[in-house]
Amino acid sequence: MRHIATAGAHLAMRRIDTAGAGLAMRRVATTTAGLAMRRIAIAGAGLAGLTAAQELRRLGYDGEISLVGAERHRPYRRPPLSKEFLLDPEADVALPGTGELGATWLLGQPATGLDLAGRRLLRGALEPVAFDGLIIATGARARTLPGTGARARTLPGTAGLPGVVTLRGLDDARALRAALGARPRVVIAGAGFLGSELAATLRSLDLPVTLVEPGRVPLRRPLGERLGAVIADLHRAHGVDLRLGRRVAAAAGTGRVEHVRLDDGTVLPADLLVVALGAEPELGWLHGSGLRLDGGVVTDRHGLAAPGVAAAGDVARRPSVLLGGELVRVEHYSAAVEQGAHAARSLLGAAAPPGAVPSFWCDLYGHRLRSVGVTGTGYRPRLVHLEPDGRFLVEYQRDGRVVGAVTAGFVRHLSAYRHLLAEAYA
Repeated sequence: MRHIATAGAHLAMRRIDTAGAGLAMRRVATTTAGLAMRRIAIAGAGLAGLTAAQELRRLGYDGEISLVGAERHRPYRRPPLSKEFLLDPEADVALPGTGELGATWLLGQPATGLDLAGRRLLRGALEPVAFDGLIIATGARARTLPGTGARARTLPGTAGLPGVVTLRGLDDARALRAALGARPRVVIAGAGFLGSELAATLRSLDLPVTLVEPGRVPLRRPLGERLGAVIADLHRAHGVDLRLGRRVAAAAGTGRVEHVRLDDGTVLPADLLVVALGAEPELGWLHGSGLRLDGGVVTDRHGLAAPGVAAAGDVARRPSVLLGGELVRVEHYSAAVEQGAHAARSLLGAAAPPGAVPSFWCDLYGHRLRSVGVTGTGYRPRLVHLEPDGRFLVEYQRDGRVVGAVTAGFVRHLSAYRHLLAEAYA
């Protein structure tokens, strides 16, 4: 049986053979400590964890892989959960290839702690998972309402009140889809990506939607003020009751939510309150582990948080090539794919290809927003194109240098920006 030897700061590697058709080389590596890597644990059974496992196998690693996930589901695609999944009961979001990994799936119980010195992943009262190498890909959880320090369902005076929900995982989406059958009046707290996409989806069902956003415009943080104003007009044009500069202060009802109160005293009738205030990395289980935690699991440019420990996806905070090494955490689909594969290669000491330019997409009322690079309020925007039909192209600069762009409708221009930004990774 072949194994890959670990996984420390100093790896020596020799190529055994090279296979064709996309199969990577077989490798043997030895550390200065001479430890063998026979068991790799992946904490987090989402997209980044799956990608990491697939990359390990693609590289020829044939030791044990154990994936530990909080949800009872194997990896699935999250982007459709706020869009087509809510519209189509037959929508399939499963990710392919999970049955071909020869992996052990430990689902329905999250990792609860990390014994780094003992090389064990803790799972509450369940048997710990021993590892030689670890990839942390536990993702993020839905952010709670400010001031409560608790889950959305524990809004002041509304603990356990039915009709107050979040949308993060597959079970959340199934419950929300079932609730939509009653044609509820919906209030959405937060007009970021999730809240905006959800508003657009619910309006396609002709449901009454009120979108409550603390900022001056929707999507201000990822897009900036000017483009956020364009998105605000888009929401209004499609019948969304947009309440900007306001926060949800409370929700109440008899038996289930019946109205939502805003921080200016406005009372909105509601049958459903969806809290869509973004996400925060799942770090609680890592406190005291010895890893550096600072708005995410801090890694080096290779994705390594410690010898033999890598992190990827929503939970990882890595140096950005585009920002001169500034630590950033990226919650987009493309980052989970790229970082999962990168983490696997780094764990095995395999050379990694140049990193990929970050990107995201967002669907709103038949418009697809696409980005490359880094964007948002932290950078100087320059409006390149704005057409009467809603198409636009905005580039973002930092210190006079282009670091990102967003478009709806100018995809070929975006390709040019991607090519330009990719030079930083060469």
